[in-house]
Amino acid sequence: MSSSRVAALLMAAGYSRRFGPDDKRCALLPDGHSLLATSAANAQKAFTHLRVAVREEDDPALLGLPKDVTLVRVREANLGLGASLAEAVGIMSHDSSLDDIDAVAILLGDMPYLETGTLLALQRQASRDTIVRPCFEGRPGHPVIFGRTMWPALERLSGGDGAKSVIKQYASRLRECPVADAGILRDIDAPADLPGLFS
Repeated sequence: MSSSRVAALLMAAGYSRRFGPDDKRCALLPDGHSLLATSAANAQKAFTHLRVAVREEDDPALLGLPKDVTLVRVREANLGLGASLAEAVGIMSHDSSLDDIDAVAILLGDMPYLETGTLLALQRQASRDTIVRPCFEGRPGHPVIFGRTMWPALERLSGGDGAKSVIKQYASRLRECPVADAGILRDIDAPADLPGLFS
């Protein structure tokens, strides 16, 4: 599948309470860019279409996002990742500029170490009727790509469990894609996870 037929949805509407009082999305990496800005820039390298899901009240400039990033404003982020994901995919489903999109890659805003080659390899495995999930040394990671056939199930999600239930529901359509990229497992949950600051 052409990479232009897979859209990326970068989830960045959560409250990251495990990180502490500071907004994790604004945490600076050693190069001076914010965590969220780095995750978004990585996605832009690999996807023609990118949507970043943020809270309704968020100021993208404060999050370090460039002006050319298309935002999906989530109103019920306080209800958890599943609820945010359902709302964001619903908005994308009704976006006429995405009518030709066959699948959506769900990326997490706190995973800045994904390699471009990994994101491109996953897209090549995608289709309207499959779920594609990367694995590193046998361990499943992110992002996960959901074919458009599964979007209605994503739109019914609620709570904070993400899309695990959809993967389970459509287990027969799951394709595991082995990659040599430990970045699919590496997220930033706490300040101590930030590189160069607590070594």
